[in-house]
Amino acid sequence: MILSSWGLPGIAHTLVSFGFDDGRFLTFSVEIRKEKNESFSAIGGFFKEFEMSVVAADERDIIRVRTNVRQEDDHLFRVQLSKDTMRSLFLAYVAEANSLVHTPRFYHTVTANCTTIVYHMMARIVGGLPMDYRLLLSSLLDGYVYDAGGLTQGYSLETLRERGRITDRARAADADPDFSIAIRKGIPGADPAVEPRN
Repeated sequence: MILSSWGLPGIAHTLVSFGFDDGRFLTFSVEIRKEKNESFSAIGGFFKEFEMSVVAADERDIIRVRTNVRQEDDHLFRVQLSKDTMRSLFLAYVAEANSLVHTPRFYHTVTANCTTIVYHMMARIVGGLPMDYRLLLSSLLDGYVYDAGGLTQGYSLETLRERGRITDRARAADADPDFSIAIRKGIPGADPAVEPRN
């Protein structure tokens, strides 16, 4: 899970990245579908101003746009899920993207955004996930997932946040073909070199 912040208090953009056996990562992002001369507006998102889209992109491309081009601040967290649950979430993203082709829907700042869409997919897969204010204050989403037992165990949330800050590593790795490995260095649960603390 990647949280990307751009300075708006309490708000971050949520991306979910899936790793494959060949070492590549595919990242999903729920976004507005901008038309010519449109730019994001949280207020506009309340009034059906933007259509929703699901972007699937190479991890290096989509993260670098945020850290290296837009100068956003990104944190990466390893979410602890079974392989079956990960597969189900991946397929839920694909189904969501495909459904938008046939039944477009509007992005909504509160009810259908980059975080709440993921929450609804996960709630259908695992069930029992509580609603929480941190689903709206998405810069605190890591705390919600941590409290649900979904982040790497044996570390404080503060340590996971500190070690999960990938902004500088992403900027330094820029054109590195091993970008995904470089940004995971030192992240508990994501870097095989970091010993588990259990």
